[in-house]
Amino acid sequence: MNKVKFNHLAILVCFILLTGLGLAWYGYLFMEPWMELVGLDMATAEANPPTAGVWITNTIATIVPLYALAWIFGKMNVNSGMQGAAIGFVITISFHHLSVMTGNMFAMIPYALTWITGGFDLVAMTLSGFILGAWRKK
Repeated sequence: MNKVKFNHLAILVCFILLTGLGLAWYGYLFMEPWMELVGLDMATAEANPPTAGVWITNTIATIVPLYALAWIFGKMNVNSGMQGAAIGFVITISFHHLSVMTGNMFAMIPYALTWITGGFDLVAMTLSGFILGAWRKK
């Protein structure tokens, strides 16, 4: 049986990168439209900072897909950054973004919010796919 070897250092680098990307995405690039679309204002956000549970869930929700992507890459014998980026993008748009977009449309959630949150996921998994595809454990 083909046992997949995980490059834990590459996964850690992806985790750190995605944490920084999240800060930039929601803290600088799209903070104002995101806050407006979810009905938050700065005073409310500052008065109610995220709890430990939010950060624990965020950490798990970041690490699990990275390990899943690394596992898929090991099974598919992905061996380049471009191949990894393409697969990360296709998986994310196919299995995540399109279904979330459809659900949000039925829930009448603003289309722009779907693209802000979904855009983060697409960029995050494309970058992670590039790193994990290029930096394989031998």
